[in-house]
Amino acid sequence: MADEILLKSRKFKVVHRMIDAGTGEPEPKDLIIHPGAAVILPITSDNKVVMVRNYRWSINRELLELPAGTLEPLEEPQVCAYRELEEETGFTAGTLRPLCRYYTSPGLMTELMHAYVATDLVPGEQHLSSDEKIKVEIMSFDEIDHAIRVGRIMDGKTLATILYYRLLENK
Repeated sequence: MADEILLKSRKFKVVHRMIDAGTGEPEPKDLIIHPGAAVILPITSDNKVVMVRNYRWSINRELLELPAGTLEPLEEPQVCAYRELEEETGFTAGTLRPLCRYYTSPGLMTELMHAYVATDLVPGEQHLSSDEKIKVEIMSFDEIDHAIRVGRIMDGKTLATILYYRLLENK
């Protein structure tokens, strides 16, 4: 049985799907089909991180995050990472290397997040969409660690990417 499309938006679609849950009977599930996204950990030459304060209308508050964005149709994750870094922060990366990949919320969506570390940064101007309210904030790793400990950083992709980098890259 084919998926029933419940909603189709510019960035994702919601489908109703019958799955085999191992019970012998098909089970109905609703699923968000997402094209994937890229998140960037931009590190300056003096070992600081370029963060963004991003107003999120869904929760009506500003979050402290790493720059990130949704892949455009047929766009490679690395191309998205370069694009989003420049759009949101104004910085361009001389070097961009893959860090890790993870599913953001596999219980209800297919979004695969591609995390990158950006270095050799060159400052420039932001290129924000009319609906974006993003401010750049450059922080040391000690400041980020403190912000995580006290709950100032609550964005999942930011927490996962920074903690992965700090744990596995021994930084």
